[in-house]
Amino acid sequence: MYLYQMHKILLENVRVFTNHGCLDEEKAIGSDYRVDLEVKADLSKSAQTDDLKDTVDYVSLNRIIVEEMAVRSKLLEQVAQRILDRIFKEELLVTEATVKVAKINPPIGGDVASVVIEMSQAR
Repeated sequence: MYLYQMHKILLENVRVFTNHGCLDEEKAIGSDYRVDLEVKADLSKSAQTDDLKDTVDYVSLNRIIVEEMAVRSKLLEQVAQRILDRIFKEELLVTEATVKVAKINPPIGGDVASVVIEMSQAR
């Protein structure tokens, strides 16, 4: 019998339109963003009970992403950190989390599909 098991929940390609960035045009026009989230937690209890209260609610994770992406920031690093902070505050089963925030077609004067910030945190 295992005393502690580690499992993952992934939210992939959460698409959001918002207005992060340092440039005035980014603030005014907005841009497309993609967020990917991976959280680790022991999900063995919920696997047995089949009860939402015993797991990490991915609806809650998505809500956190959408709400924090709606708060304007100059830097994607700040957005990613806010998402991590909320996850650890609101989802007590989460032991580790990695978030990727991507700006699609960034205005950086080149043919770049996206710029991605990846941040990880653990309890």
